Amino acid sequence: MVNIPSESVFFRSMSDEVYITAVSKFLPNNPVSNDEMEDYLGMINNKPSRARRIILRNNGIKTRYYALAKGGKPTHNNAELAAEAIKNLCNSGFRKEDIRLLVCGTATPDQIIPSHASMVHGLLQLPEIEIASFAGSCCASMQALKYAYLSILSGNASNAVCSGSEMLSHWMLAKYFENEYLSESKIQDNPLLAFEKEFLRWMLSDGAGAALLEDKAAGNVPLKIDWIEIRSYAGKMDTCMYAGADRDENGQIAGWCRFDSEDWLNRSVFSLKQDTRLLGEHIVPLGADFLRDIIRKRNFDISRIDYFLPHLSSEFFRNRIMEELMKYGIAIPEGKWFTNLTRVGNVATASFLLMLEELISSGSLKKGQTILIQVPESARFTYAYAHLTVC
Repeated sequence: MVNIPSESVFFRSMSDEVYITAVSKFLPNNPVSNDEMEDYLGMINNKPSRARRIILRNNGIKTRYYALAKGGKPTHNNAELAAEAIKNLCNSGFRKEDIRLLVCGTATPDQIIPSHASMVHGLLQLPEIEIASFAGSCCASMQALKYAYLSILSGNASNAVCSGSEMLSHWMLAKYFENEYLSESKIQDNPLLAFEKEFLRWMLSDGAGAALLEDKAAGNVPLKIDWIEIRSYAGKMDTCMYAGADRDENGQIAGWCRFDSEDWLNRSVFSLKQDTRLLGEHIVPLGADFLRDIIRKRNFDISRIDYFLPHLSSEFFRNRIMEELMKYGIAIPEGKWFTNLTRVGNVATASFLLMLEELISSGSLKKGQTILIQVPESARFTYAYAHLTVC
């Protein structure tokens, strides 16, 4: 007869509740001011950007973090950012060796293969455990959180660590845009080219957040996960933001392997691009529409929400979101909003974890209060919402 150790049991009893018992962050290096950005990212064609000040004025970001030294030399890779955030979860009561499931989300993995979670697992030097990676855009870490949540609910794991990390600055270095910008004819034929290709250079930044999920309430401020809802609109919406691809002669998105190698630089195929027209037209209405449907489905009173944590890519959208929610009769007073975009920057899929960590660290949460998290993703339009209760 073979005795199976308790930690190797394949099936656990299902859990009725799942709690976030700790949240941590890792922001690399020192905050970078607006005037310093080109010291890190570089100047395209050795010329200061004409679009930078306009974009920064609209997005409202004052400081952000880069995994770069001045001159553009990398100081960390993406997996290292995630691993540092996860290390910051661990204390005398919970060790990294206690992790039973590791789920990682990112829009900017260091490589195509192996998966991002594999690389984070390797850096942490954890024992053999289950891992899962979620790639995409801003909703990747919310998808990771839901995987971890459902795994604990089903009895698949007693705890899980979910991370969201981004290393966006490395994609925004001037050297990756030089070839295309040196083609003056392209700039003259399409004067919006400079703006559209530069837009995200001044919007995005680096960092990582991590959350520990357990089947029992623990920690100083445990948060019960009430529900997580995610909806993709890709069945009816065109692609809005993409990287490793470009539009072909028919205007369709084609992946990098469909282009000749010389086009990879000449067309900035690997740069991150966004259709700002599609973004402005659809991102806010879709979020309000989805929230209205969730309210009907979950039958919850939005007026009882104590904190609203919307992932804002830009302060430009703050008033638009408020106005759109008012149209649907589901307005959330601005006094309940908690954001950190102006201080931390837009860290894509890590943003909601960074907001949640800062809110917990503020010491303002009280037992019984509720938190609503909103995460939009413009890649091909996906939305995620999560509802938490302070225990």
